[in-house]
Amino acid sequence: MSKKLLEAFELLEQEKGISKETIVEAVESALVFAYKRNFNQAQNVEVEFDDKKGTFHVYSVKEVVDTVMDSNLEVSLADALEIHRGYEIGDKIRFEVTPKDFGRIAAQTAKQVITQRLREAERAIIYNEFIDYEDDLLTGVVERQDHRYVYVNLGKIEAVLTPEGQIPGERFQPQDRIQVYVERVENTTKGPQIYVSRTHPNMLKRLFEQEVPEIFDGTVEIRAIAREAGDRSKLAVYSNDLNVDAVGTCVGPKGSRVQTIVSELKGENMDIIEWSDDPAQLIANALNPANVLEVHFVPNESSCVVVVPDRHLSLAIGKRGQNARLAAKLTNYKIDIKAQSDFEVYKETEEYQQRFLLVSDEENKEEALPEDAEASVEANELLDEQASLEETSVPETNGEEAETVETSTSEETVPAEEAVEVPESKEETETAEVAEKVTEAATEEAPQETLIEG
Repeated sequence: MSKKLLEAFELLEQEKGISKETIVEAVESALVFAYKRNFNQAQNVEVEFDDKKGTFHVYSVKEVVDTVMDSNLEVSLADALEIHRGYEIGDKIRFEVTPKDFGRIAAQTAKQVITQRLREAERAIIYNEFIDYEDDLLTGVVERQDHRYVYVNLGKIEAVLTPEGQIPGERFQPQDRIQVYVERVENTTKGPQIYVSRTHPNMLKRLFEQEVPEIFDGTVEIRAIAREAGDRSKLAVYSNDLNVDAVGTCVGPKGSRVQTIVSELKGENMDIIEWSDDPAQLIANALNPANVLEVHFVPNESSCVVVVPDRHLSLAIGKRGQNARLAAKLTNYKIDIKAQSDFEVYKETEEYQQRFLLVSDEENKEEALPEDAEASVEANELLDEQASLEETSVPETNGEEAETVETSTSEETVPAEEAVEVPESKEETETAEVAEKVTEAATEEAPQETLIEG
């Protein structure tokens, strides 16, 4: 039996990946439970595995005391000294109480507990393995699906593709191989549960890291992603190397790199734009393919009014507002798009005055107050000095008039609102001078028909 037991432990370690120590610990706990249930529950017992012989031994642990109150848990000092003269009060002594035969019930109980412990150990191993894949891509095989969920076999575990993680209109067949983004891994009472997605924005990031080596090594960065899964996505990319074109690198020769990703996502369109630290230029790039003439930022708000040529208005807004909506998500700005002719009329409205000019004028007055106060203080000091001289003047001055001091205050005028003009040609962006003056005052925002929130 001892040899077969050791062989069984080694087999479990090889096939299940559970260490021998874990199995032995589970068996020892099971035997303690079985012994207390079937022989003597009152005893404090320990079970120890003899690794050399492959056998288990049961020990009753008793404490050395002066007066024994419970013989199952205590032993007198006199009896302890007969065993070994070195024992003292408070020491623990183990007495072997291994039964000759645990019996059928004990063996069955031990088997059940061992099975449970082994299952828990397997779950822990799987959880520790897959928690490292969180926020990463894995390839799996579609096993089955119901009216809501798709179940994907990842090898050692089955992942759940939730309705929110499924691309609209995408259909799967059993045994289809698909890539999924591991959104989260949870350790539940029923074991590890893995939730995957194909709609998460970070799935795009991981796919581009796979296809574009420059992104994987950090030469090119993906700074922002806006995605409407299954339909269209926008990515803002930035190159850390002046010799590397960020957009061209992601697109690849003849569009080969981006086309691989489009195919994986069943035809989802990709707009790849260049990132800019200048908000006006970033917004203009995000509204591509429309041409942006001006960007007017609302003071102290993450919102702006974008002016486009009349013929580009529908192009900037996009089908069902999609282009503007994605641009807003990408830039984190509320974008109000207006045709050039409409904007000229809008500039004359009270709403425009309240959003831009009036608030800016109040700001300018507040900024000018310290200058006025300083000038006033200087004037008062000069007048006081003049009065002092008049009081101490000598009569021989023949009535000469005291020197008068003229003071004046000046107020620097700041333009109330200044538009940021965006170069029409994207190739000339680097050489175009973009002037932007953002005043700091909160104003009440009036909703527009084309107002898009990020």
